[in-house]
Amino acid sequence: MNAQLSSFKPLPTSLLPRSVPHPSRRHLIGDYPLDDAALARFNQLMARLSHAPLDPDQLATAARELPRPKDAGRAPRCIEQRLRRATSVGLMIADPAWEPANEAAEPAALVLDYLRSRQDLIPDDLPRIGRLDDAIVVDAAWPRLADEVACYLDYCRIRRIEAELRQCEVSQFAFSRGDWEQARSAEQAWIEHCRASGERSYLPSAAPRHFRVC
Repeated sequence: MNAQLSSFKPLPTSLLPRSVPHPSRRHLIGDYPLDDAALARFNQLMARLSHAPLDPDQLATAARELPRPKDAGRAPRCIEQRLRRATSVGLMIADPAWEPANEAAEPAALVLDYLRSRQDLIPDDLPRIGRLDDAIVVDAAWPRLADEVACYLDYCRIRRIEAELRQCEVSQFAFSRGDWEQARSAEQAWIEHCRASGERSYLPSAAPRHFRVC
């Protein structure tokens, strides 16, 4: 887990909220001019995700700071990682057996709606930088989604194990969120039992010495 966290790449620091307004000197994302109306819509979405608005200079600077992948046809790793997170969000919302927590439903819907929309702030087909806005949206929503997505991925893991034990396909196995919570609790109890067993011995303790009274 620590290795995975350490390998997660941050987005450019120019996207961090600013305490002091900065003059918007740059308006080009690569060679693409930002549209004021599109940026206004994007910042409305940022507000709904409890994120500070972004100005054109921040976005233009971030686009310049993005690393250049060795494969010219791929997005930078920091963007790919967030798009994988978005894939997990999509799977979670599309899974009819999973009931998302109320606090995760709205940000998940906002993320998926934006990623599926054709009204992007930055066109997806721009090399290297085309999915930067999608990555920003995922990052903004992630504090409200991280725990729920982690729960869903663990649910998928346990559901797969339970289906294998029953020798059936996952799609043919009814397994609810409540079932997952019970199975997870049982698994945790078993882990604690094994840990405790490893710390003690089942061998009888040495017999106490007997004293003879003459």
